[in-house]
Amino acid sequence: MYAASNLRSEDQFLCSICLDVFTDPVTTPCGHNFCKTCISQHWDMNVICQCPMCNETFYTRPQLRVNTFISEMVAQFRREAQQKASSSSSEQQAAKPGEVPCDVCTGTRLKALKSCLVCQTSYCQTHLEPHLTVKGLKRHQLIDAVENLEGRMCTKHDNLLQLFCKTDQTCVCMLCSVLDHKNHEFVPLREEYEGKKAELEKTEAEIQQMIQKRRLKIQEITESVKMSKDAADRQKAEGVQVFTALMESVERRLKELMKEIEDKQETTEKQAEGLIKDLEQEISELMERSSEVEQLSRSEDHLHLLQSFSSLKAAPPTKDWTEVRVHPPSYEGTVGRAVDQLQETIRKPMKKKLFEAELQRVQQYEVDVTLDPDTAHPDLILSDDGKQVYHSDVRKNLPDNPERFSQCPCVLGEQSFSSGRFYFEVQVKGKTDWDLGVATESINRKGQITLRPQDGFWTVWLRNGNEYKALAGPSVRLCLHPGPEKVGVFVDYEEGLVSFYDVGAAALIYSFTGCSFTHKLHPYFEPSLNYGGKNSAPLIICPVNQTESIND
Repeated sequence: MYAASNLRSEDQFLCSICLDVFTDPVTTPCGHNFCKTCISQHWDMNVICQCPMCNETFYTRPQLRVNTFISEMVAQFRREAQQKASSSSSEQQAAKPGEVPCDVCTGTRLKALKSCLVCQTSYCQTHLEPHLTVKGLKRHQLIDAVENLEGRMCTKHDNLLQLFCKTDQTCVCMLCSVLDHKNHEFVPLREEYEGKKAELEKTEAEIQQMIQKRRLKIQEITESVKMSKDAADRQKAEGVQVFTALMESVERRLKELMKEIEDKQETTEKQAEGLIKDLEQEISELMERSSEVEQLSRSEDHLHLLQSFSSLKAAPPTKDWTEVRVHPPSYEGTVGRAVDQLQETIRKPMKKKLFEAELQRVQQYEVDVTLDPDTAHPDLILSDDGKQVYHSDVRKNLPDNPERFSQCPCVLGEQSFSSGRFYFEVQVKGKTDWDLGVATESINRKGQITLRPQDGFWTVWLRNGNEYKALAGPSVRLCLHPGPEKVGVFVDYEEGLVSFYDVGAAALIYSFTGCSFTHKLHPYFEPSLNYGGKNSAPLIICPVNQTESIND
C-alpha cells in the first residue's frame, strides 16, 4: 500500500530545477527541496540567493546539508520504481488524455516516449526500438514526445527546420538557406537556442536584481515609516508631558487667583461688618436717649422736667458718618496680571524644555566633520586631526588651487551633503569673532566674499565679543546674553532648513527656513583674525554629548 502511494506521488520526488528525481536532496530555510548540485549551481549563476520556488531572498547564503529523511525516501522510491519496471516490463500504459499517443500503434494507442524529428513520428517503447538499434535510424534526432510535429517542418519545402536565419530572425530549413534566404547569415538552431537561453538567463538575473532592489526599497520605505512613527510617538509623549505640566501650572495659578479675589472680598465684608456694628451700637444708644427724651417731654411735673432737662441736653458722643464709605475692592487687571505672571512662570522652563527636546532630536543626526586643508586660507593653522582651526600672523606658502580661499580666512569641511539631515557642534569659547554655518560647493573662493544665502552661505557670526548676527541678507541682529560657548548646526536638505543652537543653554539661536538647495553643502568655518592674540582661541569641532544641555 505504501509503495503504491509512493509511486502515485512521483512529483514530490522531482527537483524543480532539473525535473529529475532528487540526487542528494537538500532543504532550503523556506522549506523547499532541490538537488544539492542543482541549487548550488543556480545560486552560483545569480547574484542574489533566492528560492526558485517561492522567490524568498536569503541575504546570507544558507549552508545546505543533505536531508537524510528525504534521501531515504528517494532511495526507496527508486527501488520500488525499479521493481515495478522489472515486474511489468512487458506492460505499457495506454495514452491518457493530454498525453502524446504513439503514431504507429493500431487499436489501443500507447503512450509515446519519444518523437523523431526526421520521421515526424512519435513512438511508444516498443515501436521506438528500431531507432535505438538500427544503424541508420540511430542517427535520427529524438526528442521527448511532443504533439504537432508538423510545426517543426518548413511549410514551403516540407523539410525539417534546422537553421536560424539571423538576418530575418526566423527558423528555416536547409532549402530555405539556399533559395529564399540566399546570402543571409545562418546558425544551427541549437547555437541560436543557447544564445537566446543565455540572454533569457541574463534577463532573468536582471529582473531578479530589479526585484531585489525594489524589495530593498520597500524595506527602506518601511523603515522610514517606522522611524517617522517612532518620532511621532516621541513627539506625542513630549507634548503630553509639556501640556500636562502646563495645565498643572494653569490650575495652580487659577487657585491663587481665586484666593486673591476671595481674600479681597473677605476683607471688604469684614470692614463693612465692623462699620455696621458701630452704627447699630450708636442707633441703640440713640434710641434709648430718644425714649428718655420722649418720656420727659410728656411729664406734667414742672420741677422734674426742669431738673432733668440739663442732664438730657448733652447728647452722647457719636461718630460723624458723613464721609464714611465702604469702597469695593478694584478687580480691574487682576486676571490680566495673573495671566502675565502665569506666562512668566511657565515661559522660561517650558521653552527650555521644548528646546532641550528639539536639540536632542537634531543631535541624533550627528556627522563626523573634519576640516579640508585644500580649502584653508594660507593664514589658517589646522590641527593634525582636522578638528581645530585658528588664525596665524604668519602666512604659509601654499599652492593657490581653485578650492582654496584666497582672501577671507575661512575653511570648509571635507564632507559634503546633498540630501537628508546632518548636525555638528563647534566650540567657540574664548573667541571675540567667528563665523559658522554651511556653504554650497559652488561658492566663490577668490577675493572678497559676501556671506548671504543669495551667494551660497547660510551663517551666523560674532563681532567685538557681543555683536551677534544672522547673515540672512539683510542681516538680523541676535540678542544673546550670555553668548554661546558651543554652537550646534543642523541642516535638513529636503526641508530647506538651517538651524543654529546654543548647546549649553539648549536654546535656538536662529533658523534659515524655506531655503532651496541645488548643490552639495559643506560645513563652513571662519575663526576670523586673531587681533594681536585677543581672538587667538581656535574653533573646535566637538563630538556631541546629548546630556550636556540638561546637566548644564
